[in-house]
Amino acid sequence: MPKMPEFATADPFHGMTADSPGVVQNLLAGAWSNASAVREDIVDPMNGAAFLRVPDTQDYAGYIDSLRQCPKTGLHNPHSKPDRYLMLGRVCARAAALMAEPEVQDYFTRLIQRVMPKSWAQCQGEVVVTRVFLEDFAGDGVRFLGRGFSNPGDHDGQESRGYRWPFGPVAVVAPFNFPLEIPALQAMGALFMGNKPLVKVDSKVSTVFEQFLRMLIHCGLPATDVDLIHCPGQQMGNLIHDARDVLRLVQFTGSSSIAEHLAHELNGRVRLEDAGFDWKVIGPDYAPEWLDYVAWQSDQDAYNATGQKCSAQSLLFVHQNWRADLLPKLAELAARRSLDDLTLGPVLSWSSDRMQAHVTAVSALPGAKLLFGGKPLTGHHIPACYGTLQPTAVEVPLAALAGEHFELATTELFGPFQVVVSYDDDDLPTVLGVLERISHHLTAAVVSNDVAFQKTVLGATVNGTTYCGMRARTTGAPQNHWFGPCGDPRAAGIGTAEAIRATWSGHREIIMDQGPLPADWTIPASA
Repeated sequence: MPKMPEFATADPFHGMTADSPGVVQNLLAGAWSNASAVREDIVDPMNGAAFLRVPDTQDYAGYIDSLRQCPKTGLHNPHSKPDRYLMLGRVCARAAALMAEPEVQDYFTRLIQRVMPKSWAQCQGEVVVTRVFLEDFAGDGVRFLGRGFSNPGDHDGQESRGYRWPFGPVAVVAPFNFPLEIPALQAMGALFMGNKPLVKVDSKVSTVFEQFLRMLIHCGLPATDVDLIHCPGQQMGNLIHDARDVLRLVQFTGSSSIAEHLAHELNGRVRLEDAGFDWKVIGPDYAPEWLDYVAWQSDQDAYNATGQKCSAQSLLFVHQNWRADLLPKLAELAARRSLDDLTLGPVLSWSSDRMQAHVTAVSALPGAKLLFGGKPLTGHHIPACYGTLQPTAVEVPLAALAGEHFELATTELFGPFQVVVSYDDDDLPTVLGVLERISHHLTAAVVSNDVAFQKTVLGATVNGTTYCGMRARTTGAPQNHWFGPCGDPRAAGIGTAEAIRATWSGHREIIMDQGPLPADWTIPASA
């Protein structure tokens, strides 16, 4: 029988069922509280059972009051309470060591899988990335995030010093598809730089971050450092509206329409990682020994987590040199996926009917054809509120994509669906023109070892996380490189020191001017 960690209050192994639902709690001003009302629309994504009692929080006044308690100077900064940098480093060290224990790793892996069904390897990867992130900032790692610089001044006693300064009261709004990694890394980044975050995670999966937060408190994090609210998205929107004079920054990961609404609501005080219609371009240098690898990576990018990744491969450009061998291989690999091992699962944000309508519309474009998939899954108990779809690919002619049908063909279906486009050498300028028109620039891949081809595509594109080379992918947000969009001054990054500093702190310059008084100085004439 799996052993429950000491800090845990949710049991994904033997609990979280209709007979024994998991109880989800809010955290406000250091105190955990039960809900006066719970959501009735949060059901087990595999069978529709009422498996969680998630708060339906309506009264959020206390959360706004709690935000007001944090000054603009933050919970700490380089000139105030610097011991907190060290404290957070120690919390990271203890939490990382705890997450390295097999039973704790398995606990979080299974907890993720219960609320966001995907393969064990995909869920475990999320846990490992979060653990290694904590390892990176253990010890002095948090302190080093506050590193500044100095420059000599104009005269003796003058020096300019640059600091990374917190914003103070902030919020993190996180999606369902990475229940642990996204809210954990963003909330920790906010804390590292001295901010006090209010965290709201999609209620379908918010129990995962709650358990992570309980673990952090168990490892020494002051319970008053973070507030956690479980509520419908519309209610969080109301909270942000009413707290817009208090919140100094909202970091949002999710749909582009909500991102734009928040940017307007907060007069631009946002950091966004919103929609990503992510592309991959497979170059002209076909190599038979690379066929299986390139096909496998494309299958991973398009269909892992049932396509529910902001970095999922949505648009695949295949050079004619690859087309005849690659497309059948893609269909072969897609056919291996199954509900049995959760290499396929429910789609939590699109209904089956809506996905089917989109597949039909794209397949009806001039010259387009369905390559494989296109039908809902059968033989399951997934509730009707969630969608299912076979791994699906539609081939669309470049002329149709580049012409009047661009908007339809580049609509992101947040599920196991991709558009495939063939091109030849003479078509590369048209391909680059399509990439220029795409509105969101998260991840991309240039699959080629041809240096001239790489430079041409990289030089004409702006995606924030771009992989290049024969092993290039579109998915993957490890802690060892920046992950986030480019081409937008509001872009949020995640994972690295650079991402944390850019997202969660601002630059402050302090000019020290401490004399001495120049000899024989007198008040000069007015100028």
